[in-house]
Formats: sequence, C-alpha cells, structure tokens
Amino acid sequence: MRELVLNCPEAIAEALSDALLEVGMLSVSVEDADRDTDVEQPLFGEPGLEPEVHAWQHNRVVALLPDGVDPQQVLEKVKARLGISAGLDDWSTREVPDADWVRLTQSQFGPIEVGERVWIVPSWHRDDPVVPDRDDIITLELDPGLAFGTGSHPTTHLCLEWLASGMQGQPSLLDYGCGSGILAIAARKLGCGAAWAVDIDPQAVSATRYNAQVNGVDLQAGLPDALPEGRFEVVVANILSNPLKVLAPMLANRVAPGGHLVLSGVLERQADEVAQAYAPWLAMSVWKARDGWVCLHGQRSA
Repeated sequence: MRELVLNCPEAIAEALSDALLEVGMLSVSVEDADRDTDVEQPLFGEPGLEPEVHAWQHNRVVALLPDGVDPQQVLEKVKARLGISAGLDDWSTREVPDADWVRLTQSQFGPIEVGERVWIVPSWHRDDPVVPDRDDIITLELDPGLAFGTGSHPTTHLCLEWLASGMQGQPSLLDYGCGSGILAIAARKLGCGAAWAVDIDPQAVSATRYNAQVNGVDLQAGLPDALPEGRFEVVVANILSNPLKVLAPMLANRVAPGGHLVLSGVLERQADEVAQAYAPWLAMSVWKARDGWVCLHGQRSA
C-alpha cells in the first residue's frame, strides 16, 4: 500500500482532510510539519474538549491510498471539491510496509493493574499468566472501543481504587456518565448489590450492556430519562469539571442518607471550584490525586 503525503498551510488543512476522505482515501491524518524542530507548535485543548485551532501553521496531511489508485487523479478530484484550480503541488508518495495491523493494535493494550485488587484485561490477554489467579482479585474483560473507559486514564484508575476500597457490601450504585460501563461492572464484581449505568451517548449505553454481558454481571444501563426515581448508596461520576458542576444538584440529591459521592475527571487546579459547586449538599474533598487529576469524595449524613 501507499500513502499520499501533502504539505499545506493551516487555512486548508481541515478542508483538505475532509476532501481526501470524500474521494475515497482509506484514512487521513494531519501532522505538524515542523515536528521535532525548534519551531514545533503545541496544539491541545482542555482535557476531553477539542482545541480551538484544528491545524498547525505548517501541516503534513497523510492519506492512505487504496490499491491501484493514481494519486494525481486523487489530487484533481480534491481540487474540484475544494474549488481550486492550482496549488497542492507539494506532495509525494511513500510505501507502507505490510503488517498485521490487528496484532499491532492489540499489542498496544496489555493487562492493566489497578491498585491491589483490580485487573483490566483485553480479551486477547484473557489467559495471560501475568494476571494473578487469586480469590481477592477481580478481572474486568474490556477491549478498547467506542466508549470512554478502557482503564488506562488516571481518572478511571482513581475511581476503581475507591470502589475497591469502599464498595464491599453496598446495596446500590449509580454510575453517571458510564462510558464503557467499567465502573458499574467493577462495582458489581466488588460486591455491590445492584448497579445503574447512565450515559447521554446511546453508543456508550450499548457498549456498557455488551461489556456487562461479557463480564457475566447484571446491571441496568440506559439514557438519563430511563433512570428511575430513588437514591443510591454510592454515586460515581467520572466526567469533566464543567458538566460535574452543572449536574451538582441532581447528583448530590441521588445520594442516599449515609451514602457516598465519588467524582473524577477533575484536574487538581479545578478541585476547589468543583467542591464548591457541591457544598450546598455535600462536603467534598480530595480523596486521592494522580498525574494531575483528582478523585473527590463526600458522604451524606445519615
């Protein structure tokens, strides 16, 4: 296979990427053409949010060509879609070595140890001897997919560690913003009596139901309007600081007397403002921090 490599300015990088996909390229990526030089330009936004600028000053757009496709014809079609008759002259092609892409992708995801009791195991590592075979260990079989929550992010680690220390014997849990369902599934395996997993994304709900089935646990998963009335002994939400602040009245009022509220997706510098948003209902404090992120915890009076 071959890749078509084009250099272009910031102004057309996004439109060029879209046009390449529209004319049949198998994949398109945009790179900083100045990467690894003294003029390399950082490009990032708030965690979980898109950056305001979607390209660098100088860009390298890389498109994977289908077999047998003439790159010159591709460029003519792209020019027509962009409404230009000139330009896009700085391009080249390069060979892509054959590889087992499935195996290469899977090799990036091995078993993940979380604290002392939890292991997250992709299906292709199901029988990996590195995972301890002990009664006090729970394993969560989870493959990378459409929904957030593969277990690699510090916020997921923090929530799982809290659940491993505080979930035993709790009658019920609400996981709000469930993503892959990893927290609700872990709660059930850690001894929770019943779990509700809620997300605004239908794909996340589907992923949660699938992952629960794979892990052999029963839980309820649905969109927010499907959540029944009532309170829970544990409410956990691993989202981001802004939606957590907006959701403060609802989440706090879902915590049963004597119950626990666990929040993550919060940067250390955001901890105080998130805690303040919950202050009218619960006193929240940092339970643990990791890699610049925190897990906040609060308990409602009995």
